[in-house]
Amino acid sequence: MQFSSSAMAADENFDYLFKIILIGDSNVGKTCVVRHFTSGVYTEAQQNTIGVDFTVRALEINGKKVKMQVWDTAGQERFRTITQSYYRSAHAAIIAYDLTRRSTFESVPHWIHEIEKYGAANLVIMLIGNKCDMWEKRHVLFEDACTLAEKYGLLAVLETSAKESKNIDEVFVLMAKELMARHSLPLYGEGTLGSLPLDSSPVLTAPGPRKQSQCTC
Repeated sequence: MQFSSSAMAADENFDYLFKIILIGDSNVGKTCVVRHFTSGVYTEAQQNTIGVDFTVRALEINGKKVKMQVWDTAGQERFRTITQSYYRSAHAAIIAYDLTRRSTFESVPHWIHEIEKYGAANLVIMLIGNKCDMWEKRHVLFEDACTLAEKYGLLAVLETSAKESKNIDEVFVLMAKELMARHSLPLYGEGTLGSLPLDSSPVLTAPGPRKQSQCTC
């Protein structure tokens, strides 16, 4: 599968438009993930997001132009009312936790509940464990994340690192492919989707310090 970014993100000539909300506790690296995806740049020091930040990237996936709007939300409690209003119009949600802080992983069921309460019924959910470059400080096993993903029927769980460019594009491309498969008719343009089979089983992958482990469920 080949894909490429497009500098013409504002161009309205696209086949699909998907809105993705990125949620999770404060300081798990959500903004770093989004900025790396949209610009390829990693910045060590980031200020806490206030409310919701909006960004766009256009991809070409399997010959289709896909425009992805990503909403980076604040994790602090005082912004919950603002961020909840964005759930309903999202096609998908990515829940991020910091694999060096167990408490952020234990908050994942809370975020899933938020999605179920405020989001659309068919909203696709993916889980990412960020900061996998800090594997020596790991407090969350990948196997635990796999178990949680199976329990709640999530699309996938991947471990990511914006600092080392691990699995950042893969997260969003996997999500886009799933959404393309679920939306048989493009929002713009003509034709139907017939070449992307929908795999109902999660694809669960995580890069380790020495090798890449994989779990399929």
